[in-house]
Amino acid sequence: MSAFKAYDIRGIYGKDIDEELAYKVGYFLPKLLNADHVVVGRDIRLSSPSLHEALVKGITDSGNDVWDLGLATTPMVYFATAFLDAEASVQITASHNPKEYNGLKISRKGALPVGGDSGLKDLERMTKEEQIVVTDKKGQVKDYSYVKDEYEKFLKPYSTGLDTLSISIDCSSGMSSLIIKDILGDKPHYINDSFDGSFPAHEPNPLEEENCAQIKAETVKNGSDCGVIYDGDADRVMFIDEKGAFIQPDYITAVIGYYYASKNRIGNALQDIRTSRSTTEYLEKLGFKVTTWKVGHAYAKLKIREIDGIFGGELAGHYYFKDFFNCDSGIFASLLVLSVVKKLKEEGRTLSSLISEIVKYANSGEINYRLDNKDEAISALYKRFAEDEKPDTIMDFDGYRIEYPDWWFNVRKSNTEPYLRIVAEARTEELLQSKLDEIKGIIGKFC
Repeated sequence: MSAFKAYDIRGIYGKDIDEELAYKVGYFLPKLLNADHVVVGRDIRLSSPSLHEALVKGITDSGNDVWDLGLATTPMVYFATAFLDAEASVQITASHNPKEYNGLKISRKGALPVGGDSGLKDLERMTKEEQIVVTDKKGQVKDYSYVKDEYEKFLKPYSTGLDTLSISIDCSSGMSSLIIKDILGDKPHYINDSFDGSFPAHEPNPLEEENCAQIKAETVKNGSDCGVIYDGDADRVMFIDEKGAFIQPDYITAVIGYYYASKNRIGNALQDIRTSRSTTEYLEKLGFKVTTWKVGHAYAKLKIREIDGIFGGELAGHYYFKDFFNCDSGIFASLLVLSVVKKLKEEGRTLSSLISEIVKYANSGEINYRLDNKDEAISALYKRFAEDEKPDTIMDFDGYRIEYPDWWFNVRKSNTEPYLRIVAEARTEELLQSKLDEIKGIIGKFC
């Protein structure tokens, strides 16, 4: 299986991605993006140092410079790309994937993503077909680690007043540990806040609720107003309410809308095709015009620019901000949500009370089915629910979202993993379970 995906380059280290591929990416990327320098950062995965060395060598062997950040969160690389007005950047990370994975996230000038439809396919072809000729005049490696301080200066104002809160934070042994204490200080209750690329406590994917067991318990034990858990490279974040309950990430998109509405900033907002009607209706009630689009940062960052959106959110816990170069940042998102929690606390309210105001429907969350015949299963679901019946709306730009007055579902193929993904929602739990049973029965014929 190719490591070149829809959003980035990613796979199992030593199988799908290795130093040879990293070297080739480094060598050909400047040509692809017409760049004479590349910003490079890396996470703390066990394979990242050697991939970093190979990537840097490829860039310099092509005659171009490396602006090296060293250890970095993925959003810090996005920040550096825009702040330095750089022509290209690469973050070495596999984000939330298990420890055996690694990858490369690539951006161009303006922190615009380079995805499958915007350069990655060309880069893959170059790595397979074009010849490498090492230049006589190699590029230089320049130390740009000071950008960390600039990124923290950018974030710090958003943390004002948050010391009045009790906060529990799980860094997932990943990259959020690099800067979070510089932003929020030592008062929060931190766990898994030391770098460890083997991720001993749990996988760095907080969307899987089993990985949130520790932070749930910590939040309750510490009597915290909110629990926060970042993924491995700190571009995603999830939240736990004061009762220790996991908050579905698309509901947090509505909380971020609450933040901007409280600042009298009403305008366009972006959500992905899996987003709950609860979130959509809440944002529209606040006055936002909501656009629904494809899943994934390579699509969201372009769409939020197109609609001039103030912010956007995804079910996976990515949140995008006009104030952050239209990019995603787990730490930036968490500071805005914590600001909402602070405001609620001052009013004698809780985060769970706000979520209860937002949520109006029974929602399945994302359900994954591992099967080979994904296209056939999708076609069968489409025939049953889009052709045999007459839905109100059919969205067909990322799988299908098929909507009826009292329920809807989305079916799509994962762009990064071998799964067919289903999200469904209904006015009642009984109706939701009935529809899920029918969907499961159809998919089961293709397993």
